[in-house]
Amino acid sequence: MAFDRLKNYNLVLASASPRRRQLLEEAGLTFTVAVADYEEVWPDGLSGREIAEYLAAAKAGAWKEPIGAQQIVITADTVVWCRGRLLGKPADSGEAAHFLRLLSDCEHEVITAICLRDDRRSHTFSVATRVRFRKLLEDEIAYYVERFAPLDKAGAYGIQEWIGLRGITRIEGSYYNVVGMPVSDLLTELNEFTGNKTD
Repeated sequence: MAFDRLKNYNLVLASASPRRRQLLEEAGLTFTVAVADYEEVWPDGLSGREIAEYLAAAKAGAWKEPIGAQQIVITADTVVWCRGRLLGKPADSGEAAHFLRLLSDCEHEVITAICLRDDRRSHTFSVATRVRFRKLLEDEIAYYVERFAPLDKAGAYGIQEWIGLRGITRIEGSYYNVVGMPVSDLLTELNEFTGNKTD
């Protein structure tokens, strides 16, 4: 079958995200996990999609191990773009609550950029999803920040968690992109990258 062609490749997910790992496993991909050590900094003047793509490509560029002929390194970065500013991973619970107040009663973009790198070339693409929160109450924000783990998530929330169930009223685009990896788009791009064109 067509999707089995990727089994001829040694896919490496260069990400510490447990959510990305879970999504790729559930999609049936065979891969190994490694972490590319890279400080997430970017040039001034970039906006949401540009920042995500810059970081995904920079993480791939920071990969120092030799890449084999049938190996593909996958790096990714997810950002939340709200009210003209980037909401990354919050530094502490106070910043997490601040981020959620900004997201309250607001439509924002969740952008995941992915870079595919083999021994000869690299290819970067991104997927954006629009997400709308209703107005969040202060006690809802406090409950989520205290009882869940928002510090490892861009924008300080997980759509699949309590705050998403209670607060999100609409999304336009890929749900799995908001979780952390637009797997359907990744599979399409992997097939094209390896020369396995899909109809």
